[in-house]
Amino acid sequence: MKQKIAQILADVVQQLKAQKIIPESLTPRVNVENTRDKAHGDFATNLAMMLTKAAGMPPRVLAEKIVALVADDPIVERVEIAGPGFINFFVKDSAKFAVVQAILEQQEAFGCCDVGQGRSVLVEFVSANPTGPLHVGHGRGAAYGASVANLLEMAGFKVSKEYYVNDAGRQMDILATSVWLRYLSLCGEVFDFPSNGYKGDYIYAISESLKVQFGDTLKRTALEVFAGVFPDEAQEDGDKEKHIDDLIVKAKNLLGAVHYEAVFNAAVNSILSDIKEDLRAFGVTFDEWFSERALMETGVIDAAIERLQVADKIYEKGGALWFRSTDYGDEKDRVVVRENGLKTYFASDIAYHFNKLERGFDLLIDIWGSDHHGYVPRVKAAMKAMETNSDALEVLLVQFAILYKGGEKLAMSTRSGQFVTLRELRDEVGCDAARFFYVQRKSEQHMDFDLDLAVSKSNENPVYYIQYAHARICRVLRQSEERGYVFDLPSGLAALEYLESEQEVQLVTELAKYPEIIARAALAYEPHQIAYYLKDLAHALHSYYNASQFIVEDNTIRHARLTLILAVKQVLKNGLSVLGVSAPEAM
Repeated sequence: MKQKIAQILADVVQQLKAQKIIPESLTPRVNVENTRDKAHGDFATNLAMMLTKAAGMPPRVLAEKIVALVADDPIVERVEIAGPGFINFFVKDSAKFAVVQAILEQQEAFGCCDVGQGRSVLVEFVSANPTGPLHVGHGRGAAYGASVANLLEMAGFKVSKEYYVNDAGRQMDILATSVWLRYLSLCGEVFDFPSNGYKGDYIYAISESLKVQFGDTLKRTALEVFAGVFPDEAQEDGDKEKHIDDLIVKAKNLLGAVHYEAVFNAAVNSILSDIKEDLRAFGVTFDEWFSERALMETGVIDAAIERLQVADKIYEKGGALWFRSTDYGDEKDRVVVRENGLKTYFASDIAYHFNKLERGFDLLIDIWGSDHHGYVPRVKAAMKAMETNSDALEVLLVQFAILYKGGEKLAMSTRSGQFVTLRELRDEVGCDAARFFYVQRKSEQHMDFDLDLAVSKSNENPVYYIQYAHARICRVLRQSEERGYVFDLPSGLAALEYLESEQEVQLVTELAKYPEIIARAALAYEPHQIAYYLKDLAHALHSYYNASQFIVEDNTIRHARLTLILAVKQVLKNGLSVLGVSAPEAM
């Protein structure tokens, strides 16, 4: 309906041009807003005030001319001028109910629009290092990213979803070394496990698989492994970072390239397999799993660095190569190749984003944890330095969720192994509650995830409240059949004009908002707008249910009311689908 009012006003603009009231060359943006107070109508526009200078007349005088041009439109009950020149539209109730037929005709497609105009967009999200199982902190990025991708598809974008696998670098070497050390323990070697190693139970599981596959082939004595290694932090003058780095070198030297790679691959492949399964069970899938090691092996990182060197954006200092990121507003220059010849994560990220643009995407969306906020300007700086379109990159930040149970905060640390996994969360509250709770607030806002609330069957639990609205409609439709009534949709559509209660008008008003909410939420990357909308729609449905009887003797009224709630059922299902939440038919 809002779009129809906007189109009416767009036609008025053309008539004003034809009457020489405003210049022919003028192309004003027509703004139409929902009114907050229904005493002021259903919609309002400031068009008269926007055009007052061009028309050379006071806004209220121009508003009168606009009102005269729209007053006879068949969907308009009346039009009023308010304040300095606002125009308020009161829409006929019969016109409002037209959305019901549109919903039932379009079904799953209702709400789709073309604001994306077919532009290609790559949404990269989760991308957690494969050093351990996904925990509840990663879950928020997964739910948010998947919902953003769904929104963009509904808004007419061509969407690809990608997971960047950080399967190279120091953290992966720490993982591989941790697995090998646990393997040595299984072989009977006794030693103090490094404080900076990965300690979760999943490390034991991978080590056990290595023992089955290799037997004692990979065994080395603890004396060999720890000889000459810098002491750990608990020892005198110890340093946990130097300790683990020395152990990595020992692992590589003692095992040799072939066996070290076997340990490395066993660790990465096992964890990555679990990550894929966790996400699939969470309803999150990807079109591409992009490997950082592939970037290194194909020479893309070297090519990106060379391109920056040719542009004089790289210099050598202290044996390392530095990118001139201060030229682009960064607080300091950044290392891309260390003095030991190893490339930094930053070098990989430069190459990865260059690769994304080379693949021809119009828009790049990166969804990162909020702790990476300082990384944004340097990545954009590198894109500018390579003379690529840095404006194509949109970085969305997600705060990790803080988990509470019984009023107590649950701690999470991947390195120590003390964390709640995403799998455990699914088992505790289910996918639906987890997906909904994760996206019901802005992504950059802190989030307290209350496990007790998520499993409660109460109106305070928003996902239960919304799903129950859908199930309640399904139950009414079943009860109608059980009582011998045959529902006739054409009769219901023809009888909508007889629906005139406050609750019925409120329901169709909410239904009409859905396409606009989809478009606005997609362009703002804000799936929480859908969550808020669904709560409002569910509230309107429950209010209607409590105020009216649906299965009545009067065929006309019964068909009309069932038709209306059938449309509500469809929009609830559509909206929940955007968020990755099911719409149960019974609860």
